[in-house]
Amino acid sequence: MTSDDMTRAFLADPTSSFTQFLGRTSPDLLPHTPARTGEDLAPTATTIVAVTTADGVVIAGDRRATMGSMIAQRDIQKVFVADDYSAIGIAGSAGFAIDLVKLFRVELEHYEKIEGAPLTLSGKANRLASMIRGNLGLALRGFVVVPLFVGWDQAAGRPRIFSYDATGGCYEEPGYHSVGSGSVFAKGSLKKLYSPQAGLAQAVEICIQALFDAADDDAATGGPDVLRKIYPVVVTVEATGARQVPEADVAAVTDQVLTGRAGRPDGPEARS
Repeated sequence: MTSDDMTRAFLADPTSSFTQFLGRTSPDLLPHTPARTGEDLAPTATTIVAVTTADGVVIAGDRRATMGSMIAQRDIQKVFVADDYSAIGIAGSAGFAIDLVKLFRVELEHYEKIEGAPLTLSGKANRLASMIRGNLGLALRGFVVVPLFVGWDQAAGRPRIFSYDATGGCYEEPGYHSVGSGSVFAKGSLKKLYSPQAGLAQAVEICIQALFDAADDDAATGGPDVLRKIYPVVVTVEATGARQVPEADVAAVTDQVLTGRAGRPDGPEARS
């Protein structure tokens, strides 16, 4: 914009604030003007954790969705049973992520009807990767979807965890993993508490402890809301199939965790 253009713009709409004038005519000249991304426009979901045991795998997620610094929803569901032997948890742009889960579940059912046999667990993980890759255009605009996929591998006879990046890269994770804004804190907690010898019930408690630690340090992760009776969603997958743990059972484990933390707010000590 030339000096004459600046003069005409100012005379057309004068203001006593030069900052406001510059923001209206040449905002790129203002210092520290952030680019607007999808995180400013749509709810974002976090945090998901998963733990494998000899008996199966547990995946759990908190219930908070945020929109910038605001809480967009307190009780969003981020963990779902995908089919008889797998489950999926979502982090990232909530609306797109939930649509992705719905499409993925239909994709698995459709494949089984057409082929007469279900996909292998690796095949399911790869199919999900291709669907995430198809979302790359939106991811580049800030609407990122990063799921965590778990299941029981019937051929290998063991549980498995798969993580993804925004480009659709698929990675198998040994033992435990977490995704979302609170994943750094959750993974530190999982590393401290994880035991390969743990049973499913113990793994459920480990996941809830990890989500509690994430909520303790990450504002976007919601801790258990006892007053509103909002607790993490937990799904277990074992050789007999996948199931969502009843809310009453999750509430009971959460109460035990809260009771223990009343005496030790930072949670249990690391396993020796």
